[in-house]
Amino acid sequence: MTPIQQLGDSRRGKLAGNIAAFGRALRRAGVPIDAARIALASQAATLVGVAAKEDLSAAMESVMVSREQDRMVFRELFEAWFQDPELANKLLAQMLPSAEGKAEPPRRRPRVREALAAPGVARPAAQNDKEVQFDAAMTASERARLHHADFNALGAEEYRLVERLAREIALPVPTLPARRLRHAGAGRSHSRMHWPGVLHEAGRTGGELVWLPRLVQREQPLPLLVLVDVSGSMERYARLLLAFLHASTRRAGRRDVFAFGTHLTDLTPAFRLTDTDEMLLAASAAIDDFAGGTRLGESLVQLRTGHARRLTGRRSLVLLITDGLDTGEPELLEEQLLWLKRHARRVLWLNPLLRFEGYAPLARGAAMLHRHADAMLAVHNLSALEQLARSLAALMKTGGAR
Repeated sequence: MTPIQQLGDSRRGKLAGNIAAFGRALRRAGVPIDAARIALASQAATLVGVAAKEDLSAAMESVMVSREQDRMVFRELFEAWFQDPELANKLLAQMLPSAEGKAEPPRRRPRVREALAAPGVARPAAQNDKEVQFDAAMTASERARLHHADFNALGAEEYRLVERLAREIALPVPTLPARRLRHAGAGRSHSRMHWPGVLHEAGRTGGELVWLPRLVQREQPLPLLVLVDVSGSMERYARLLLAFLHASTRRAGRRDVFAFGTHLTDLTPAFRLTDTDEMLLAASAAIDDFAGGTRLGESLVQLRTGHARRLTGRRSLVLLITDGLDTGEPELLEEQLLWLKRHARRVLWLNPLLRFEGYAPLARGAAMLHRHADAMLAVHNLSALEQLARSLAALMKTGGAR
């Protein structure tokens, strides 16, 4: 096993300081880390010692990482943070001019690159206390790159920027003729005569009809019912899509929003807040099964028994946001999806896994959703969100297609 070189002498306090700085770097990379976990990591390092780098990494990972999607981020950042001198020399060689071809520097996840490139980061120094710095300038347009970047591949700072950009995307909710009528403008075709208005105008002009008042049906947006998966595999999509929907549908008519994981959580009160950041805070406080499993069938049972009136007379447009990795019983899920279809105008499945070329819904829950949803649309990057509005309008005209 490779001995670790850069932790410093614990008698002079460098070990605890380096671990604390490493914990802050993990937090910048989007890994949930608090002071208690950093303290546990220091205790683990004391117990296993620093003789073997692999043992130290495993011990610290066991107490600092609680989510499966963060394990590779931890390992890459650990390798970069606690470098041995040989690796540091190789990285330094990348910066020196040479007539020979240079080996490519190691590719790291965006979250790791961002954590290491943060301004003011004090990294563990080598024995000669020389610091290696890398040029992080981008050659392509940052905005254009983020426009097509998958939400799950973004660093922490990029994620916050993309979340702000997503709030600027408009999502005009499809409309349909309402039962009530309104006065039509001049020259409007397909309108009916407003006979009381005709008589009123005739009385004002002494029997001479200058124009014929007409009526036309009002247009109203479809009621929205949004179901957002907040399980572990959907974690980085859920927050961003909630912010997007809150900002883009604020002028819509009725909108009911629920989060589901192992059970259903009503987020409609949070969506009534004007500020999107306040909505996200309220939603985070309301959701108690965040980053857990997915049981859509049981959640739909809760919707059916406790909130069935949220579906407005088969007029509601249901947006079901999930990757389809359901862990419940497929028979229950199919039964509830059939009920949902009977009481909604359209059921649209917004699936972030469509980012993969050639994706096929092979999981049991995904196959069930694909069978009963009216359409499956992508929501994995900003470009897909912009396309979503156009797709909604087309699907409402054609009746929906997979």
